[in-house]
Amino acid sequence: MLRVAIVGASGYIGGELLRLLHGHPRVTVVAATSDRLAGRRVDGPHPNLRGLTDLCFIGHDALEGVDADVLFLAAPHRETMERMAGFLELAGTVIDLSGDFRLRDPEIYASYYGVPHRAPQLIPEFTTGLPEWHRDRLVTSDRIAVPGCMATAGILAVRPMADAGLIEGTVHVDARTGSSGSGVSGGPAAAHAERSGALRVFAPSRHRHEAEIAQATRHTVRMSATGVEAVRGVQVLCRATLAPGVGERDVRSAFRKAYADEPFVRVIAQRQGLYRLPEPKILTGSNFCDVGFAVSADDGTVLLIGALDNLVKGGAGGAVQCLNVRFGWPERTGLEFPGLHPN
Repeated sequence: MLRVAIVGASGYIGGELLRLLHGHPRVTVVAATSDRLAGRRVDGPHPNLRGLTDLCFIGHDALEGVDADVLFLAAPHRETMERMAGFLELAGTVIDLSGDFRLRDPEIYASYYGVPHRAPQLIPEFTTGLPEWHRDRLVTSDRIAVPGCMATAGILAVRPMADAGLIEGTVHVDARTGSSGSGVSGGPAAAHAERSGALRVFAPSRHRHEAEIAQATRHTVRMSATGVEAVRGVQVLCRATLAPGVGERDVRSAFRKAYADEPFVRVIAQRQGLYRLPEPKILTGSNFCDVGFAVSADDGTVLLIGALDNLVKGGAGGAVQCLNVRFGWPERTGLEFPGLHPN
C-alpha cells in the first residue's frame, strides 16, 4: 500500500482528498495536517467520514516524523511556495493543489497573484496535473501541479479547438462557480444571507484562472467569474471566433479526436433533451468533466462549454487521477462514482 499524507486537510479540498483516498484500494492515509485542529478527529469538520476512520489531525510540524510516499498539498496560495522546498524533502512524490506552481512564468504569476514568486527555481520541476493533455509526462513526474477548477473546465473545453487551429483571436470566458469554491474561510461574502439567491460577479476581469487557460491554449483569454447559489459545480462558457471555413462537423470531429479514449471527459452536444449541453448539477461528486459546443453559423462563432464538480475533477479528484497515472494504476481507481440524478 502506498502511504499518503495530506497537508491542509481541514478544508473542503482536504476533505475530498480524505473521502476519495479512504476508498482507494491502493493507498492508506497516514497523516492529515491542520495546526488549528491538531489532535482532533478528521470526522469533526468532515462529518461524512463518521464511522469510516479514526484518523486525527496532526500539526504541520509533526509531518517531519511521518513516513509518506506521497504528499498532497491543499495549503493556501502564496503560502505553499514559501514552504515547498521543505515539502519536497518529506516525500518522493508531491501533488500540489495550490496555485503557486501552475504558471510557468514567474512574472505572470506575480501579475495575477499580487506577490513575487518566492521559489521560481522550482517551477520547471512541476508538471501540469491534467492527464488529458500531460499524461506522457505525468507517468514519470514526482512534482505535479493540479490546475484550478475553472481553469480545468476551460482548458478541456477550449484546447481541442485551439490545437486544431479551428479558432482565432481572443477567447472570452464566462465562468460560474458554487460557494464551495471560496473554501471553508470564504469570509462575509460566503455567508448564506449574502449568497442565497445571488448571482454575484466577484471577478469582472483578470481572474487568476484566466492565465492558466491562456497558457494551455496559447490564445489571449479574457475571463469573468460569477458566484451562483449552488454549493458545488463549475460551468464555463467560452466564446471564440471560428477560423474561416470551419463548421459544426469540424468542431465535433476535433472534440471526438481529442477525447475518444479519455476516461473522465465526455462530449455532450445533443439537439434535444433536458441535458443537451454540459450541466454541473449531474456531475456532483464525480470526476467527470463534460464538454460541449454550440456553433453560430450567422456570425462565425462557437460557444465552448465545460462543466465539472469543482471539488472533484476540479480539485481532489484530478489530484487522485494524477496519482493513478503516476503509479501506473487504472485511472478510474478510487474515482468510480458517476454523480447523482436527480440531485
